[in-house]
Amino acid sequence: MKDVQNLLAEKNIDVAFFNSTENVFYLSGFYTDPHERLMGMFLFKKSAFVLPAMEVDQLQGTGWSYDSIGYYDHNPWELIEKKLGTKLIQSIGLESEVLNYKRSESLLALFPGSHVSFLEEIINPLRVVKDENKIATMKKAAELADFGVEVGINTLQEGITEMEVLAKIEYELKKKGVKEMSFSTMVLFGEHAGEPHGKPGNRKLKKGDFVLFDLGVVLDGYCSDISRTVAFDSVSERQKELYDLVFSAQAAALAESKPGTRIGDLDKVARDLISNAGYGEYFPHRIGHGIGINVHEYPSMSHLNDHLLEENMVFTIEPGVYVPEVGGVRIEDDVVITKDGYKALTAFPKELLVVSSKKH
Repeated sequence: MKDVQNLLAEKNIDVAFFNSTENVFYLSGFYTDPHERLMGMFLFKKSAFVLPAMEVDQLQGTGWSYDSIGYYDHNPWELIEKKLGTKLIQSIGLESEVLNYKRSESLLALFPGSHVSFLEEIINPLRVVKDENKIATMKKAAELADFGVEVGINTLQEGITEMEVLAKIEYELKKKGVKEMSFSTMVLFGEHAGEPHGKPGNRKLKKGDFVLFDLGVVLDGYCSDISRTVAFDSVSERQKELYDLVFSAQAAALAESKPGTRIGDLDKVARDLISNAGYGEYFPHRIGHGIGINVHEYPSMSHLNDHLLEENMVFTIEPGVYVPEVGGVRIEDDVVITKDGYKALTAFPKELLVVSSKKH
C-alpha cells in the first residue's frame, strides 16, 4: 500500500478511492463480496475503509490499522464526509472502469471542483508484476487446474454429457478444498468446441469428437486458467492438422516470451503462422491476457499492445482455431516471465492425446 501512497503523492492526488474488490484485496489483503453495498478504501492523507458494518470485524482481522467507516443499510456518504473532512481536498483519484455512475456522482459531490484522475494508470503497472509469494500461490492454483483437466479426461466415455464431465471436474476440485472456480468451467464436445466461448450443455460425447476443456481455480485470492483439447477415440487428418497448427502457434509465441519483447509481437507471431496456413479468420481473439487476482486483467495481450514484457509478469498464451460445424482447438498456459525467458505455471501435457473409448 505504501507504494501506491507514494505514487499518489507524485501525482498530486489528495485522496484516492478504490472500490473494486480486486484492488481492495491487493492493497489490504481483505477480500469480500459486498454485493450491492458500497465497499472501498480511501487512501492518502486520511486513509479509511468504508464497508457494511457487519463486515468490520473481518476487516480488523486482517490487521487494517487505519480508520474504518462501518455503515448499516443507509446512505454512507454523510459518514464519509464527516470522517474525511473533504473541504480541503482539491484532487481525487477514482477507478474509472469500475465505479458506477451513481456512486461517482455521490463521490464527486463530496469534492466539488476537485480535479479527477484515474487510478488504473497507477495500480495496473503495480499489479502486473508479481512477487515470489504471489507467483508461488499461482503455481499451486495452476497445479489444481492441471488436476481438473486430468479429471475431465479420465471421465470421458461415449454418451456422457458435457455437463456431467463438468460436474465431475468441479466435484473433485471441491474435494481438494477449492472454494471457487476463476470462471465458468467449459467442457465442449465436437461442433461445440468450434465456439470459443461455448456453453456446456447436454450434448453427448461421440467417437471422433474433439473435447475442449477451459477451466481455472481461485486459490488464496489468485487465479489460474488452462485450456486443453483432446480427441475422443479417433482423430481425422483435418483434426490433426488443426491441432498441430495451434500447437505450433503457441510454441512460437512462447519462444518470444522474454523480458523486453513487445507484447503485441506475441500475438503477431502466432497469428501470422495461423493466417499463413489459411485459418486466420478462425482465430478471432487475442493471444492471451494478464492473470492474477482477476482471471482477465491488465495487460491485454493483443497485437496493438506496445508495452514490453517485464520479469515476473504473469499472463496466458492461448491461440485457438475454431471451425464451425467441425470443432475447435485451444491450447492455453499460464506463463511467468523470468530473467532469461519464461516458465509455464500450468504443466498438463500438450501433445495431441487420443482418449480411448470406454463403455458405461
